[in-house]
Amino acid sequence: MGSRGGRRSSRSSSGAHRYPRSARVGETLREIIAEELVRIGDERLEFVTVTRIDVDDELNRAHVYYDSLSGPEADEEIIDALGEHRVRIQSSIGRQIRAKKTPILQFAPDDVIRAAERIDEILRADGRSDEAGVGE
Repeated sequence: MGSRGGRRSSRSSSGAHRYPRSARVGETLREIIAEELVRIGDERLEFVTVTRIDVDDELNRAHVYYDSLSGPEADEEIIDALGEHRVRIQSSIGRQIRAKKTPILQFAPDDVIRAAERIDEILRADGRSDEAGVGE
């Protein structure tokens, strides 16, 4: 039983590094930023969700992608609000992350999520038109 336990721990320790460091840092940043957005309390950011973060390998820059229930029409206002709070968010990251430097944050709407939503709408509309045609 002791040797099996040893194998398990070596497997889990090697499994901890299967993802690149930038992906692990990105997930940590996503959690920190999401918590900080709640603390900020800016009305413009109420319905904003951080969907993913892409961090470069040197940890110099982090592209923060978001989606909002307010839709694309609110993007300019959201990006302005995130820009106003960027220093505060980066300071929070600096306090909580174990890294020599804090990446510079750049914010953008998550076009992947929006494209998936558009595809879903098209498929639903197509499904409804098929159902309407069946009864004829």
